[in-house]
Parts: sequence; structure tokens; C-alpha cells
Amino acid sequence: MEANDQNGKPAAEAGEKKKLPSLNIISGKETKHRGFGQGSIDLSQLSSVIIDGDEAYLDAGALHAKSKVEKGIKFVLNKDEVPNGRTCWIVWVAVDFREDGKYYAGVTSCEMTVDPEARRGWKILADHVNRMDYALKRRIMLDNLGAKEKELLKTFLIDNDSEMWERSSDTLKEALA
Repeated sequence: MEANDQNGKPAAEAGEKKKLPSLNIISGKETKHRGFGQGSIDLSQLSSVIIDGDEAYLDAGALHAKSKVEKGIKFVLNKDEVPNGRTCWIVWVAVDFREDGKYYAGVTSCEMTVDPEARRGWKILADHVNRMDYALKRRIMLDNLGAKEKELLKTFLIDNDSEMWERSSDTLKEALA
């Protein structure tokens, strides 16, 4: 007698991998979502900037919590457990388009503390996810950055594409003034 899988198919047929529902990350080409995958998120216009000390740089790994500063770090919920950590920032930057070109549409910042020697860090994952979502929703939330970090971010955004900076909202420019 031949063994059957949970759907009643013979085990030989069941050897094929079953497709499971997953989060779809789609490109800007697709604009209508119908049926399966209806709740898809388009991350194609989202970037992450890391501010670490005196440096600001792009790090796409942050989208999956695998940026340069996050690799090899076990994150805890209590900031006191990372007494020798240094503060780093992930800045989510969403780009949008209009008639005159691309611009920085949503920019939000999230704090984290890392201690590479102890391989420990602190961050609030829910805050990182919510602020990523806020950037995708075209919000500007940079009130938690200090003057030094704001200047580093402003310089980075201008150096990256000064025309995008010029087309960006006054809200962003005021937040980084």
C-alpha cells in the first residue's frame, strides 16, 4: 500500500515542494493587486541609511536586520544590558516620483545601541518596523536625531542626489535644519 500525504496524494507526488503563502516584495511595474498577494508591500523605492559615529552610508542589509552594524549582534529588550554600546541610527528613506523627477518623500529614523565586543545590542524591533512603514507612507519623523546626526543625514542626502534634495518637501528640509 502506498503512503499518502495530508492531501490524499500519493507520497511520490507529495515529494514536490508545496508553495506556502509569503510576503511578496514587488517592483514598481505592478500597480494593481488582486486576489492572492493582495497585501503586498513594495519596497523597491525604500533605502536604509546607517548613521554610525561620524559616518552616514547606505546599507541595504538593514531591510532584513542584517546591516553591517547588526551582523553578529544579539539584540535585547533592556537597554541597560548594553552599558558599553554605541548609538547608531537606521534612517528609512522612501523615494517617490512626480512630474519634475524623483524626491525624498518619506524619511524616518530609528535608534539602536550596539556593542560589537560583547556581541550585544539594543533596539525596539516594533519601532523599527513602524518607522519603516511611516517612511513608506511618506512621513518625515526625525525628531529623535541630534544635531550632529541631522547634519550627517542632510549632507548624505544632498551628496547622494542634490536634485532630489531640491525637489523634496520643506518639511524634510526644516526637520534637518
